[in-house]
Amino acid sequence: MSRFFSGRFGNTPQITKNLIIINVVLWLATFLFIRMFRVNLNFHLGLFYIQSPVFKPWQIVTHMFMHDSTRIFHLFFNMWALWMFGKVLENVWGGKRFLIYYLATGLGAALVHTLVNYIQLAPDIAALKAAYSVDRINVALLNEILQPGNPFYQLGRELMRPTVGASGAVYGVLLAFGMLFPNTPLFIIPIPFPIKAKWLIIGAGVISLYLGLSGQGGNVAHFAHLGGMIFGFILIKYWNRFTRNFY
Repeated sequence: MSRFFSGRFGNTPQITKNLIIINVVLWLATFLFIRMFRVNLNFHLGLFYIQSPVFKPWQIVTHMFMHDSTRIFHLFFNMWALWMFGKVLENVWGGKRFLIYYLATGLGAALVHTLVNYIQLAPDIAALKAAYSVDRINVALLNEILQPGNPFYQLGRELMRPTVGASGAVYGVLLAFGMLFPNTPLFIIPIPFPIKAKWLIIGAGVISLYLGLSGQGGNVAHFAHLGGMIFGFILIKYWNRFTRNFY
């Protein structure tokens, strides 16, 4: 294991290091903007549901670099996993391919998350449009249904809830490590014995699927995690097909 995980942050390859720095800087900016200017950057750069009037196209990309300013451990664990496993992949693949993979899995996570949201919210949105005789949801309608007591209040809250975090791309990174180094033993606290990477990744996928389907995962976007893994799997298989000795 030492050949994979040894080294300090200063020895981290460039793309992995820059991704971590961007995430940390944007978290600090979010934290400071709320306290100094009463502006929450997550409401501009987080990913909103595509039919929400506050959705903007750039959010599909920017959301994966944002984190909740009140949940520092979310940022910490994402960046720890990115550093731990991302530097290995970058050293194996090179910076360009690793960056393409990271961004592709983050975008894949957003796509799957949005698709699941569409399936879940489509009936309520159709009912809302029928009740108000509108073709689309605008800001005025959103403000109206966000009034307590409105029958569409919960839908309004969903439309105003941004999705943020690097977790989708990080799960893609974990998937890649498990595929390239399936038998590498990993020590995961509080489990007192090592687990092979392939079993850890399979377990993470199964848990995300269960929590997503059961609705017991709170505000965590579990299907985004699965989206990152799915797109990572497809991309690795594609590269492996057309690149000799890819892994």
